[in-house]
Amino acid sequence: MEITFELGYALDTFYFLICGALVMWMAAGFAMLEAGLVRAKNTTEILTKNVTLFAIACTMYMICGYDIMYGGGIFLDGIVGDGATGVIEDAATYAPSADFYFQVVFVATAMSIVSGAVAERMKLWAFLAFAVVMTGFIYPMEGSWTWNGDAVFGMYVLGDMGFSDFAGSGIVHMAGAAAALAGVLVLGPRKGKYTADGKVNAIPGANLPLATLGTFILWMGWFGFNGGSVLATSSVENANAVAVVFMNTNAAAAGGAIAALILARIMFGKADLTMVLNGALAGLVAITAEPSTPTPLLATLFGALGGLLVVLSIVFLDKLKIDDPVGAISVHGVVGLLGLILVPFTNEGSTITGQLLGAATIFIWVFVTSLITWVIIKAIMGVRVSEEEEFEGVDVSECGLEAYPDFTSGR
Repeated sequence: MEITFELGYALDTFYFLICGALVMWMAAGFAMLEAGLVRAKNTTEILTKNVTLFAIACTMYMICGYDIMYGGGIFLDGIVGDGATGVIEDAATYAPSADFYFQVVFVATAMSIVSGAVAERMKLWAFLAFAVVMTGFIYPMEGSWTWNGDAVFGMYVLGDMGFSDFAGSGIVHMAGAAAALAGVLVLGPRKGKYTADGKVNAIPGANLPLATLGTFILWMGWFGFNGGSVLATSSVENANAVAVVFMNTNAAAAGGAIAALILARIMFGKADLTMVLNGALAGLVAITAEPSTPTPLLATLFGALGGLLVVLSIVFLDKLKIDDPVGAISVHGVVGLLGLILVPFTNEGSTITGQLLGAATIFIWVFVTSLITWVIIKAIMGVRVSEEEEFEGVDVSECGLEAYPDFTSGR
């Protein structure tokens, strides 16, 4: 029994850590995707934001975020009980420090969503100040009401109300999009994006190969994101569950890319690569709430719904003059809500009412607290660069470096 326990413990811990590393690699995916979809003159700053926000997320979650979310402070004392002993009481048995590592990369993912939506006109230090609050308080609070099962404002536990979010369509992705939406509303659109007569001017990204690479990195990292959320792999049952999650995650991404390509061709008359990329990501977000119960066909259809919805959402938000350079609010927010709503169709343990209640709780909490935070930061230090700095590019004004100095200033 002791040998069996130790082997299962080692396998589950190793699997958890590898999945965490895959999710950490998604930080590179976000960095490459965003660097490809912004203009050349803003590339260095977007890369700086992505590296630094990851470091801030890891530090703030260690200082206070993990304690808020799960009640396990580690900053001063380390994780008590690291190293399992005793009899297996749960199928998922792994080192507590592995759990912290896996959770912290999810926090960084939520914050990465904000980065692209506010690109090309936000002050670097204002963004980093928000990252401190988002990763140290806002995200951990809503995480405690969902994955930890704490009562929301002392009134109800979301899980008891029929809410289920397997890997974070709402808890991670919609939360990040809600924070991004609040920031975009405070920040305003980029200069020249919208005209007085309501026309939308396309502002193409500087490096679509880089954006495509970023999408493939995210696609790969998502296997750790969803697969790791099974929490174990040392039993036949868990190993089979992991395989199903991997299969459905991949199927949904493919469905989303194909659907977005077809709809873009119908709407715009061209095969829009940016829509294909966002379609694949939308398929991944849509399946994240429940990748373990659908059939492969349903997973593909769910991903396709996400791919269709993200194209329509990007166009609609532009009509509302909500300027999101990378489509993050649509991909992670609108499709994140879709993912939550789709859960009850294959998971009998959830309900539509519970999913909507959970989605409303997450969105309202994150949006309102983020809006308050953005407004406070704006009052203290400002959130937007000057019009001249925006025209010249934030790389020089915020970082003193250009990403492509051998070519042009990037305008």
